[in-house]
Amino acid sequence: MSIGIETLKSKPFIGQVFLERGLIDAEELRTALGLQAESREKLGKILVDLGYVSEKDCLAVVSEHIGVPAAGAADYPKVPVLDGVLSFRFMKLCRFVPVGLENGRLALAMADPLDAATLDAVRQATGYELQPLLGAESEILDALENYYGSSASTLGRIIEGIDEGEIETLSDEIDDIEQLKDLASEAPVIRLVNLLISRAIENRASDIHIEPFEKDLKVRYRIDGILYDVESPPKKLKAAVISRIKIMARLNIAERRLPQDGRIKLKVLGKEIDLRVSTLPTLYGESVVMRILDKSNTDLYDIRRLGFPEDSLRTFEALIRRPHGIFLVTGPTGSGKTTTLYSALSTINLPDKKIITIEDPIEYQIEGVNQIHVNPQIGLTFGTGLRHIVRQDPDVIMVGEIRDLETARIAIQAALTGHLVFSTLHTNDAPSAITRLIDMGAEDYLIASSLLGVLAQRLVRVICPHCRTEIHPVPEMLEDIGFRPGGIPGAPDRFYEGRGCDHCSNTGFIGRMGIYELMEINDDIRKMTIGRADAGQIRKKAIENGMRSLREDGWLKVRRGVTSLSEVLRVTQEEA
Repeated sequence: MSIGIETLKSKPFIGQVFLERGLIDAEELRTALGLQAESREKLGKILVDLGYVSEKDCLAVVSEHIGVPAAGAADYPKVPVLDGVLSFRFMKLCRFVPVGLENGRLALAMADPLDAATLDAVRQATGYELQPLLGAESEILDALENYYGSSASTLGRIIEGIDEGEIETLSDEIDDIEQLKDLASEAPVIRLVNLLISRAIENRASDIHIEPFEKDLKVRYRIDGILYDVESPPKKLKAAVISRIKIMARLNIAERRLPQDGRIKLKVLGKEIDLRVSTLPTLYGESVVMRILDKSNTDLYDIRRLGFPEDSLRTFEALIRRPHGIFLVTGPTGSGKTTTLYSALSTINLPDKKIITIEDPIEYQIEGVNQIHVNPQIGLTFGTGLRHIVRQDPDVIMVGEIRDLETARIAIQAALTGHLVFSTLHTNDAPSAITRLIDMGAEDYLIASSLLGVLAQRLVRVICPHCRTEIHPVPEMLEDIGFRPGGIPGAPDRFYEGRGCDHCSNTGFIGRMGIYELMEINDDIRKMTIGRADAGQIRKKAIENGMRSLREDGWLKVRRGVTSLSEVLRVTQEEA
């Protein structure tokens, strides 16, 4: 099978196809064309290397454009199709690999299936009729290494392309800033950093950690809250990689003694991505952490996707629609507090409400909401910003975090004067939020008058549904973790674990879900607040109130046909 040049001439320019499908914008196309003029690489490869287009989308567009079927992952066999017929060097140089042989017809995955010279050479060497398929270059090279080579990785091939002579002359402390800039602008270094970012996004990572140590440079991804080591570049590339990231984040590459914060906006694998970049000087160089924020994931702020039990969801929605008061979300860093508050704001974001937020930093932009980024260097703190926000006639105010007495007092005052205020606190549970505010110095009677409710939350990993396997723990193990079969009506009698598979990167888990502790402030809690009760007493009363509410809700279920209280609790557990 072959495609004539005249046929391609009658088709539109392929860059225009990417543009028309919304995969890239005009500025990205101009950048890619500029690099193509310098390197003479294929336009699709350049778009993939820059992170503008995923390999999957690129293959689909090019395949349709040239009329050659694309080779998918399932087309690559587990073992080589031909052995000893074609040289490894020839296949690697021409970027192709045999992937199938049936009825005298040899299928080839090729980076350039229109390469007539390569097709003729393979036809003469094998004597087979050929079926060219369009393949991703990275998959072809990986397959070649797996079948015939030393199994070098994509990362390793990129590193091979970096000028060894120049790298070897670099020391850990480079004083020549122009040399750093030139090194960070090399195409292999750009591809290396883009690969680290795109792999993190493909693996659903929330953070990328790049950490220099005495003997190596370690790269780790935080996936579902757990850090995993990944393939890392050699330590000699530390300066190049970190300088490239700092240039992308518009940070000062000459400053290596002080921490810096920056931001990178990218389009990776077809997604709009924001990277929050933080650098920190350590003993062996600068440590870099990039927080990945996927702007295209709009489902993130659907309140019904947060994992609330039905009864807690009803209470939560009622609280965030109140006309005034304070609603707090508590939990450790990374527990999803901001996501919960953004979901609340998105739910009540209507034309009749003016919403203003002050955050550090602004993680996501919400249409129709006025968002302010704190800047302590010029005196714009949570306290000073909040003081001016209340003069803007808002209906709803979100404060990123109550960190000090000044912010707490202004937030309470705003709530008492008719505003609905959302904020976060760092406490371990919901009852501790009250004692934390009192410890800050806020007046107990004002807290009791203004506080509507407190939500404490954590994120827990979810077992991968593709490799979930039922297990049978020994009774002693269950007792050690406080579980007694039959002791809780409606409790599960089956247990599962994830064995690990390709879908979950062999971790056994995919994604996380929230677990919540919602404490609505009623008269009992208000009295205890004014009496300065400790967190333990407040927790006990909140649990009593919750059980009373559960029993009341349970009797409603009884009237609907459930016949016993144990059955009520079982049904309640199932609904939760």
